[in-house]
Amino acid sequence: MSIVVRAENVSKTYNLGQIGSGTLNDDIQRFIARITGREDPTKKVLDKHGNETVHVALSDVSFDVIEGEVLGIVGKNGAGKSTLLKILSSITSPTSGCVKMRGRVASLLEVGTGFHPELSGRENIYLNGAILGMTRNEVSRKFDEIVDFSGVSKFIDTPVKRYSSGMYVRLAFAVAAHLEPEILIVDEVLAVGDADFQKKCMGKMKEVSVGQGRTVLFVSHNLAAVQNLCGRSIFLKGGKVNAIGTTKDVLNKYLMDDANSVIERDWDNDCLADTEFVKMRYSRIHIQNDDSESIKVGTAFSIEVAMDADFDNEENINFSFNLYNIYGQIIFNSLSESFTHFKGSLKGRIFVQGDLLNTGIYKFSIMISADRTKTMFYLEDVLTFEVFDEREADEKWFGDLSVVLIRPKLRWEITNG
Repeated sequence: MSIVVRAENVSKTYNLGQIGSGTLNDDIQRFIARITGREDPTKKVLDKHGNETVHVALSDVSFDVIEGEVLGIVGKNGAGKSTLLKILSSITSPTSGCVKMRGRVASLLEVGTGFHPELSGRENIYLNGAILGMTRNEVSRKFDEIVDFSGVSKFIDTPVKRYSSGMYVRLAFAVAAHLEPEILIVDEVLAVGDADFQKKCMGKMKEVSVGQGRTVLFVSHNLAAVQNLCGRSIFLKGGKVNAIGTTKDVLNKYLMDDANSVIERDWDNDCLADTEFVKMRYSRIHIQNDDSESIKVGTAFSIEVAMDADFDNEENINFSFNLYNIYGQIIFNSLSESFTHFKGSLKGRIFVQGDLLNTGIYKFSIMISADRTKTMFYLEDVLTFEVFDEREADEKWFGDLSVVLIRPKLRWEITNG
């Protein structure tokens, strides 16, 4: 497959505060250095007070995208994702480096990008088609399909300035996806739409890439969507490429960047939770397994919580454990049998069988409730641990497990003949 997008050592800097660096001579020298390629985009420029006047949004970013690929771009706010997409969309130019793209590009970066607010939805469809270099006949051929997908047929002759943000983005995405660009660039703007429309958008982007062989660059904080849609991803951190590779590996690196494995926690006696229902001193929460750092797919393990809890009255209570994957999806909830407690030490332990969890990173939360209805105490994301498969990565006989939530080992009965 041919390369349709290539970014080579792309950097982007912005001046902070007032435009200019103090003197006309300084500005001229910096301008000459920039147009001759001698400017260092990472060089710190200080004002007379010693404060930096330049913000480095991107620094030496390089990657290739092949035709028909869906590339995910992830990173925290301020990592440089939107700046990169604006450079790829030719909205802004890089300070240094270059971007090479082959084919027509359609971008959906912000609600209403490329729309004229005074024009109707119908007129904006034709306007966007003209911007993409399409003839009026080509746009007309796709017009009914665009309107039907967007769901705004009733308002298609209304000026888009009167559209809600949801209507705006539905029409904008429908235009961008249906007017046959070779490269589709989509930012977090899809978060504006409702759940049904987001599902339609994901399906359309898969159709555009897999079915029609077009290229998609997709930025989102919805990591489950990135996992399901993108085969390969980039993790931007501080304007630099921190990781690039398979989406599963990149998302694990991104999510573990600030969430180191925590398989046990100990507290001093002065760590007190004081609510209207209970006074509680945490003691220890830990995972017990054969490996001190991570858990193998087939290995059983247990999680134990120990504390001192003093209730106002004797209560009929339960422990509740919630397990989440790193994308925030709940894998299971387990509620203990009811027991009575008033004052003193309290310990709960849950046993998790082997061959239940898929590979990935998980978090546990713990809750104590009374009569299964009243929450007495809740401790969120108290443990973080990883489950890994020691088999070779190319062992694919059971299919692709990257999007599977659990993989339990169940009892089978086979009759042969």
